[in-house]
Amino acid sequence: MGILKRLQVDRAQGLSYSESFLQNEDLLPVPEEKQTWGYWNFIAFWIADSFNINTWMIVSSMVQLGLSWWQAWICVWIGYTVVAPFIVANARPGAIFHVTFPVVARTSFGVWGSLWCVFNRGAMACIWYGVQASIGGSCVLVMLRAMWPSVNNIPNSMPASSGTNTRDFMCFFLFWLISLPAIWFPIHTIRHLFTVKAIVVPIAGITFFIWCIVKAHGVGPIIHQPATLHGSDLGWGMVSSIMSCISNMATLVTNAPDFASRARTPSAAGLPQLITVPLGFSIVSFFGVIVSSSSQAIYGEAIWSPIDLLGKFLDGEPSHATRFGVWFIAASFIIAQLGTNISANSISAGCDLTALFPRFINIRRGGYIAAIVGLCMLPWNLLKSSNSFTSYLSAYSVFLSSIAGVMITDYYVIHKGHYNIKDLYHARTDGWYWYTYGINFRAYAAYIAGILINVVGFAGATGRTVPLSATRIYQMSFFTGFGVSALIYWSLNLAFPVRGAAQCTRFEEVDVSTGLAAARGEDGEVEGAYARRASEEFESDKKSAVSGDVRSVHSRS
Repeated sequence: MGILKRLQVDRAQGLSYSESFLQNEDLLPVPEEKQTWGYWNFIAFWIADSFNINTWMIVSSMVQLGLSWWQAWICVWIGYTVVAPFIVANARPGAIFHVTFPVVARTSFGVWGSLWCVFNRGAMACIWYGVQASIGGSCVLVMLRAMWPSVNNIPNSMPASSGTNTRDFMCFFLFWLISLPAIWFPIHTIRHLFTVKAIVVPIAGITFFIWCIVKAHGVGPIIHQPATLHGSDLGWGMVSSIMSCISNMATLVTNAPDFASRARTPSAAGLPQLITVPLGFSIVSFFGVIVSSSSQAIYGEAIWSPIDLLGKFLDGEPSHATRFGVWFIAASFIIAQLGTNISANSISAGCDLTALFPRFINIRRGGYIAAIVGLCMLPWNLLKSSNSFTSYLSAYSVFLSSIAGVMITDYYVIHKGHYNIKDLYHARTDGWYWYTYGINFRAYAAYIAGILINVVGFAGATGRTVPLSATRIYQMSFFTGFGVSALIYWSLNLAFPVRGAAQCTRFEEVDVSTGLAAARGEDGEVEGAYARRASEEFESDKKSAVSGDVRSVHSRS
C-alpha cells in the first residue's frame, strides 16, 4: 500500500472514488501563470512542426501518382488551407476554458464515454512516437557518418530476427535517449524548444535547398515533367492528394485543445494557426520537390528522402566542407524530428494517459511511457512493411475525424459555447456530462456512423475489390467521417435533447457553473481569463478541487 501511495501523483485530498478517476493537477483547468503561449509561440510551433521529413516528402507520393509538381503543390496549399480552420475550431474550447483534449471530449462523449476516444488517441501517439524516433535514428546515422565515416562500417552483432543491425539500432537508441530530457519540461515551457527549432531548422532547410540547386546547376527535370493523369483521373488524383494532406493533420485537429489550453488569450490560438499552417507546410513541401528534382540531375534518379540524399553526399571521398554541411543539416533534422515527436506524440500521449490513469500518471509520466512503448514496439519492423502499415495509419484518420466531428458540433451547435466546468470533474447523475451512466450514446452513434461510411472503401485500400463509389467516398474520408458524424450527432440531439441544452439558446462562451461569461474588449474579442486559479483550489483540502466556484472570469484589458 505504501508503494502505491508513493506512485500516486499530486491531487486534491478527500476525493470520492469516482472523482479520483476524473481529476489530477494536469486535468484541471490550466492556472493563469501557466497560460504562457502567445501569438509568436503558436507561429513558432507550426513553423517548427512543418519542418520535418514527412512534410519534405509529401509531394513525392503525388508526383508518383501522376501529378505534375505544380499540381501537387496546389494540392498541398488547398489541403492545409482547408484543414487549418478545423484546427482553430477545435482548439477554441481549450483556449477559452484552458482544458486539454481529454477534458474537452467529456463534454460530448460523457465523463466515462470519453475514455475510449482518449485511449484511441493515446495508443496511436505511442505507436507514432516509435515510428518518428526510428526516422530520427536515420538522421543520427547521417550526422555521425559526417563526423566519423567509419560508423557506416560498424560490424553487426545482432541476430537477423531482431529486424535491425547494430549500427542502425545504436543510432535509433541515441535519438531515443536525447529525446528523454525534452519530455521532462511541462507544456507551458516546452514552447522554447519550438522557438529554437523554428530558427535553426528553416536555416538548414534553405541551405540544403540552395546547395542542391547549385550542385545540380539548376532545378532538375522534375520541374519540367508533365502530369501523366488526365480528365477525371486527374481530378480524383488531386482530390486524393488534397485529402492525404488533411488526413495527415487529423491527429492535430483532434488534440488541438492540448496546446490551446496554454494560450494567453483565445486569439493567440486563432489567426496565427490559421495562417501559419498552410504557409509553413506549403513552403517546406516546395523545398522538398525542388531538392528531389535537383537530385535527379545529380544522381540520375529522384531521391525524395532528404536523409537518403544527405547520405549520398557522404559517399566516396567528400570534402571537409561537404561533411560539415551534411553534419549541420542532419543535426537540424534531428532537432526537427525531436520537436515533431514532442508536439504530435509525447505531449498528446501524456495528456491522454493522464486521463486514463489520473491517480498515477501525469503528462510528464505519460510522455515517458510513450517513449518506452515506442522503444519496445520495435518500430523498424513496422516500417519494413511500409505499404500496409501506411494504409492502416492513414485509415486511422477516419476514427479521429469522426471524433472531431462530434466535438466541434457539440461546442458550436449543441451547447453553443456553454461549459459547466464543475460537472466535468465529478460523476454525479445530475451533472451535464453524466448523460446515460457517464456515456453519451448520441455521440457514439454518430461516431460509429462516421466510421461505417468509410469501412468498405478502407477494405479497398488494403487490396480487396470494392465498388468504385466506395473508393471515392474513402478518398474523401476526413470529410465523410466528419460530416456524417456531425450530422447524425446534431439530428440525435434534436430528437433527444441533452441536459442543459435548454439553457444554450444563443452562442456564448460561458461557464454556467459560475454564471459568468468572458469579458469582451473594445474589439469584441474574448479576452477573459479565470481569476480564481484551479491550482489554488487544488492545493486546498476540499472535497473536490472543482467544488464551489472553481473559477470566475475577468477581463485582461
